[in-house]
Amino acid sequence: MPTEDPQTVPGNQLDYLDHLSRNSARFREALHDADPTARVPTCPDWDADDLWWHLGEVQWFWSQVVGGPLTDGDEVEALQHPTRPTDRAGLEQFHLESSRALQRALAETPPSTRAWTWSEEQTAGFSRRRQAHESLIHRLDAELTAGTRTDLDPALAADGVDEVLRIMYGGHPGWGRFVPEEGATIRLRTTDTGDSWLVTLGRFVGHDPGSDEDRDDPDIGIAASDTGEPALAALSGTAADLDCWLWHRPPVGEITREGDSGVIGRFEQIVSADID
Repeated sequence: MPTEDPQTVPGNQLDYLDHLSRNSARFREALHDADPTARVPTCPDWDADDLWWHLGEVQWFWSQVVGGPLTDGDEVEALQHPTRPTDRAGLEQFHLESSRALQRALAETPPSTRAWTWSEEQTAGFSRRRQAHESLIHRLDAELTAGTRTDLDPALAADGVDEVLRIMYGGHPGWGRFVPEEGATIRLRTTDTGDSWLVTLGRFVGHDPGSDEDRDDPDIGIAASDTGEPALAALSGTAADLDCWLWHRPPVGEITREGDSGVIGRFEQIVSADID
């Protein structure tokens, strides 16, 4: 899956803004009648009201960044964050207003517009895609908290697999380089959408200017497209199940493992790292 266009996956033509709107609304529906003190099973340090606040603050933050647009880290640091509402009604209203502000900012800002992100890609299009998936995963968290789990859209979930592999796990900062291990490959396949990714194990090396340390860590690289060459191992499942599994959320069905158990184990260890 090429990643040149931050708005869509070729063949799917995803409407990220529509998904953002739908999943944000479903998030509110799922949490509306939930016990405020109910624990979030996928984020055990949070209760239901913490989850309300988290997504509301996230969507508020990115509405400010894209709506600016803010292009400099100092501008982002200078943002005055809102105070958390003290009751459920306030949390629900804050999320509603924040979500609408984010959708409006993204709709009014061309995806190619320069805007700050924590990624190497500094465009509003990056946030358009990222926030569609942020709302999807936290919608699932809300449903698991309320006991009302519903299906994930297969096309969006397949794009989510692509994003989490390339950006969250395989995104390499410019100050270092990925050194592949020859032949140490694993293929991920979706059984319902027909997508696949060829992943190579290796190491990320470089001098981290943020901590003044030399890095040499296990890492992965993702081929720009999967041309079908043999791999030592494979993982397969529905797009939704793979997306959930990679985000450390419980899949509904089985993730099938085939091939070299050593390669599978090393890949699983890399993707077991915490991601936000």
